[in-house]
Amino acid sequence: MLPLKDSPRARRFPLINYGLIVANAVVFFIELTLGPARLEPFLDRFGLVPARLWTVVWTDPASIIAGVAPLVTCVFLHAGWVHILGNLWFLYIFGDNVEDVMGHVGYLVFYLAAGVGACLAQAVLHPADITPLIGASGAIAGVMGAYLFVYPKAKILTLIPVIFYPLILEIPAWFYLPIWVLLNVFSGALELAGAKVGNVAWWAHIGGFAFGFLIALIIPKHRRHAYAVAP
Repeated sequence: MLPLKDSPRARRFPLINYGLIVANAVVFFIELTLGPARLEPFLDRFGLVPARLWTVVWTDPASIIAGVAPLVTCVFLHAGWVHILGNLWFLYIFGDNVEDVMGHVGYLVFYLAAGVGACLAQAVLHPADITPLIGASGAIAGVMGAYLFVYPKAKILTLIPVIFYPLILEIPAWFYLPIWVLLNVFSGALELAGAKVGNVAWWAHIGGFAFGFLIALIIPKHRRHAYAVAP
């Protein structure tokens, strides 16, 4: 289900959200300039390798800063055009409204923290994984979790691909976003059971979404009510 637009209009210019989109794009174009020979070590260095993270945490605390830095840097890396375009489109749709209610600085801190929380969720469930974890989807899932709490009555204009005729429907956020996260839970559960369900960090999505929803609980009520969307 591809979101095309949402009903709430941001009341302030989403400076940080646009800045994050640009930052991701710039880093991706840097990746494109590296070439295959240099790209792999670049992703290995700045992506999050769960096995390496836990090795540093438990056996080399003196290197803890360098060891945990990939929890942040990995959020700005992507594996290809489909990966980055999909992530940045979701960030464009949902991020401006969350920034609206959190404010610029609060939103930036929240986004980075959501990325860290999402990566930790994946690393906890796959502690021996040596494949670098990259992508902004965990942080964006956090944005979507916060969006669900603050804007449950928002309408999401959605493209639903059907074999013969694509459907475009207006779906309320309280339905669209739980369906999205439940699909991730289903895929993540299959993966834990041993099935191969795509090269996707499902538990980063789930962890990020849960983090975002829980953080949204502490947004002052007067701010949440000011940005509530009527049905």
